Amino acid sequence: MSLIFGADYYPEHWPEKRWAKDVDLMSKAGFNTVRLAEFAWSKIEREEGEYNFEWLDKAISMLGKKGIKAIIGTPTAAPPPWIVKEHPDVLRLDGHGRRATEATRKNYCPNNARYIEYSRRIAEKLALHYKDNPNVIGWQIDNEFGCHASELCYCEACIKAFRDWLKRKYQSLEELNRACGLIFWGQEYRSWDEIYPPRPPFSMQNPSLNLEWRRFSSDSWVRYQEIQVDIIRKHAPHQIITHNFMGLYKDLDYFKLAEPLDLVSFDYYPMWNREVNLAASAMAHDVMRSLKKKPYWIMELQSGAVRTERAPIPRPGEIRLWTIQSVARGADGTIYFRWRSCRFGCEEYWHGILDHDGVPRRRYSEVKKVSEELRKIAPHVAGTSVEAEAAIALDYDNIWALDLEDDYADKNYYGISSWQPALDCYTALYSRNIRVDFVNPTVENMGKYKAVFVPSMMLLNDRIEKNLKSYVKEGGFLIATPRTGAKDRNNVIVDEPLPGRLADLFGMTIEEYTGLPGDKKVEIKTAKAELGSEGKYTCGNWAEMLSLKEARAAARYQKGLYSGKPAVTLNKYGNGTAIYVGTFASAAFYTALVDWLTRKRKIETVLPSAAGLEATKRSGSDGQIFFALNFNEDALKIACDGKEFRDLLTGKKIADTLRVEGLDARILKLLK
Repeated sequence: MSLIFGADYYPEHWPEKRWAKDVDLMSKAGFNTVRLAEFAWSKIEREEGEYNFEWLDKAISMLGKKGIKAIIGTPTAAPPPWIVKEHPDVLRLDGHGRRATEATRKNYCPNNARYIEYSRRIAEKLALHYKDNPNVIGWQIDNEFGCHASELCYCEACIKAFRDWLKRKYQSLEELNRACGLIFWGQEYRSWDEIYPPRPPFSMQNPSLNLEWRRFSSDSWVRYQEIQVDIIRKHAPHQIITHNFMGLYKDLDYFKLAEPLDLVSFDYYPMWNREVNLAASAMAHDVMRSLKKKPYWIMELQSGAVRTERAPIPRPGEIRLWTIQSVARGADGTIYFRWRSCRFGCEEYWHGILDHDGVPRRRYSEVKKVSEELRKIAPHVAGTSVEAEAAIALDYDNIWALDLEDDYADKNYYGISSWQPALDCYTALYSRNIRVDFVNPTVENMGKYKAVFVPSMMLLNDRIEKNLKSYVKEGGFLIATPRTGAKDRNNVIVDEPLPGRLADLFGMTIEEYTGLPGDKKVEIKTAKAELGSEGKYTCGNWAEMLSLKEARAAARYQKGLYSGKPAVTLNKYGNGTAIYVGTFASAAFYTALVDWLTRKRKIETVLPSAAGLEATKRSGSDGQIFFALNFNEDALKIACDGKEFRDLLTGKKIADTLRVEGLDARILKLLK
């Protein structure tokens, strides 16, 4: 097996006389794959029906002669000006009635019949032209669905499609009015033609219809992608089909978007924000791997400074570290964005491996080095995957519902990000080097996991209820956080004591709850008899007073409104245990909880934890490959805990203590 390795290349941006030099440099850097043409529609079809593949054929041929294969992007993310001029209605309409601007990308509507037909045509022309080209190995559909806030469109085509979508789902207006509580403010519909999508401010719109609008919009992009997938699958079934997802982007249902693809790829920019959150970066990888529970690719990996305020350049070693991190967390392919920094256009400060002058320097040398290392480890990584013992439930409908619970200041009702409940759980697991999967609770069986976290899962239905209860009844450990079970799938609050249909699972009900505005905090104290240690932890944003039924108190509030009342409960249910955390607790609480779970459930920690250390492993029939990454500038020494390794890059044996230099990574094969 050869790991996919290369860059996103735009030959159309450079004089043809430069191409040979680029290809030679790529070959010397050890590239075996490039992505091409995802924004080249105007170059391929300069006028309607007039196609020019000659330039792309030549570039692919030159690359192929050096052993570099191509992934072609269908160029539908950026419509050519002639389409927009002839059919301005293809442009997306925002919630304020404004058309998306011309001469940019991600400005089109996925439900516009004309644009769909143009997209079909260009995808089919490309597929027919390249289906038998031995240097083309796959396709990327479009580019980053949803980026630039493109997920919602309010044009007439979308309004009609939304009405039809609701009609198919609810069958009758009576059922729609009832299920969504449209009697509130007298908004019951008498005709399907009276229905319009919710518009900003969403806090003044019906929450149920808001959620349905998000679902419909996500389904629209899933359907638009599937049109192109079906065309390519028909003509080139032997070539791989993917799409470049965006990690922790949350406005489309990524499980549905991933379903028809051969594999998931995603665009990874660790320094997008000035303060890098190591746990969130790792979590993006794990979410992407989890969408299909199989290895994935990085389609764009940061290789230079990106266009942010006072953009920092990657430090020596960081590009290599991000590359090895990707492989460690399950990627079988890494493609850098981009080969060369562009001299023009709105990404002129989105730097690549080469600077604007095309001269190879430090970043090129670092990429070349990591290429040599990946070739060494590729035979050992072949056929391996990341196997997790812990999981976190992820439901995009629930993420949207949390986002829609904004108050009149346009902030989340709980004062948190909708990713925060999951990130709180994940950060504790990450800090202990525990491998994590994300599971879709509506369809996935969770029985293989030793512990499953269900962070603030408000929206429940029969399938999720059955799944969670079956998991615990059969011996699983389930951990839930505030507001779990508070609503039905229509985003309507339940009319029974919370946590609603899960009250018997957790063996308690919620007597009362309160928000904690501003800097107001509560303190909880854990019970040693239940969670293995006694500790005090600060919590914020939200507090629920729990009333015990069969459950036992695992922690109590220490002062304030709920002083002495249960804050965390533990309940035996069947052969398993269900834990409910009634407040948004501190990182220290979750770390202590994970430590207790690790002992109780014998969950494997890959290597002992240390600040700045990320350790994971890939397993296969031929053994286990451990990865130890040090994101600190100073070296770390890690105890091997009785394990013995061989360093796959140096060949040296390691026992007792593992030393990892600053901004460095060790790749190890387990000997015993």
